[in-house]
Amino acid sequence: MPAATKTDWGSFALEKLQAAGFRRGGARTAVVEALADQDCAISAFELEDLLRERGGGVARASIYRALEQLADLGLLKRLEVCRGTTSYERVEPGGEHHHHAICADCGKLIPFEDNSLERAIDKIAGRMSFDVAEHDVVLRGRCEHCTR
Repeated sequence: MPAATKTDWGSFALEKLQAAGFRRGGARTAVVEALADQDCAISAFELEDLLRERGGGVARASIYRALEQLADLGLLKRLEVCRGTTSYERVEPGGEHHHHAICADCGKLIPFEDNSLERAIDKIAGRMSFDVAEHDVVLRGRCEHCTR
């Protein structure tokens, strides 16, 4: 199965929202379209700034409502970045994903992929006779800039 594209996620999310009884249009669609363009997690504040830059002023409450609806439908996952800041990241329909290293000082989010880590998780699950539906790996520490 080929990897899902950003456009696929946006269309998939809008279809799932509609199937759940949410109307298309307005703030919700603007949020989905902005998230479809992201390669990694984004906070509500960053999303608000992005939407403002795009010329679509969306109220903060509408952004939070849309993010919660998307997360409740399994289209986004929440990622606690640092000091109570939550970011949101797309859940790809095909299961593609990456992990994160997060700086405890500045909050910098560094995405990474590692095939040997994925194999190790599968191996551990096999030893436990456990069917892993999903997993998150978050490394917390200090980035190169904050270590200096």
